[in-house]
Amino acid sequence: MAILNKLIAAAGIASAFTLAAGPAQARTLDPDVPEDAIEIAKRLQCGVSADEPAVYHWSGNIYGRSPGIRDKLLFKGEGMNIRRCVEVTDADRGSGWRMISREVMLMLDPETGEVIDRWDNPYTGETVDVMQIHNDPVNGRPNFPRGADGSLYTLDSLREEGPFVFMPFEAPLFYPNPLAGDYQQFVGNEYHAMEIFDFAALKDELYDSTRPTAYPIISWVRISPWAPWMEMGSRPGQMVFNAMGRKLPGGFEDLPDVLKKEIRTNYPIYESAPPKDDMRPNETTWTKFKLLTDEARTKAGPASTRGE
Repeated sequence: MAILNKLIAAAGIASAFTLAAGPAQARTLDPDVPEDAIEIAKRLQCGVSADEPAVYHWSGNIYGRSPGIRDKLLFKGEGMNIRRCVEVTDADRGSGWRMISREVMLMLDPETGEVIDRWDNPYTGETVDVMQIHNDPVNGRPNFPRGADGSLYTLDSLREEGPFVFMPFEAPLFYPNPLAGDYQQFVGNEYHAMEIFDFAALKDELYDSTRPTAYPIISWVRISPWAPWMEMGSRPGQMVFNAMGRKLPGGFEDLPDVLKKEIRTNYPIYESAPPKDDMRPNETTWTKFKLLTDEARTKAGPASTRGE
């Protein structure tokens, strides 16, 4: 879910209300008012405060799609993101906030539900090491009620229906693959994917200014290239992720046991959000894989290069 945090946060999610000191004034937020729209979007994303982070959980299926054969259910997926939102100010754009987060997603055996560390690739016949998704950080840019060009923030995709508020968001992705070289504009191999996020929340909860946050549900679909650790090389095909989840009222302790156990055993820093002043570059599955592969090759020496 790295793109969920980067793109939704980059859409202009900020808050002049909850971040301000003192109790909130009781009223109904209006999505047509830029400051209120930002507060509404902030309630979808953030926790109670910068010191009380939010945890999102999602669960679903991960398929492989290869031309000419049936789609394969490769894994069950269990994921989480823990984030805090910190106050930022700008003399011209006003008071806003910036989201700081990290995330884990586990690949599980579709029959047993157990975490998979070694995987028999049905497309290649090879057995490979699984790299569970663990990206740190996945941060957003500062966001304000007014853009740098003076434009006002709006929630264009928001739709009200009865007691519910729906907010869909599609993110087409096309950028240089961090595992490729400097000649992608000539030979291709860009990272080409799409992520789709659909939020749903109760209107009374989302628009109530006395509530510091809301607890929406979310659906997430991702269509992306094969994960690099699968060692698929140039084989055509893609992965399809389909999951649903919610922001957890009880935070980390509300996560499924399989996630809590794995995080506490192998990824303990993911039990808490990154520090408030975190300014590191963001990670993705591809940059994390490159980092870990380069570290392993350096440790093993030149003979570890594939094919030697």
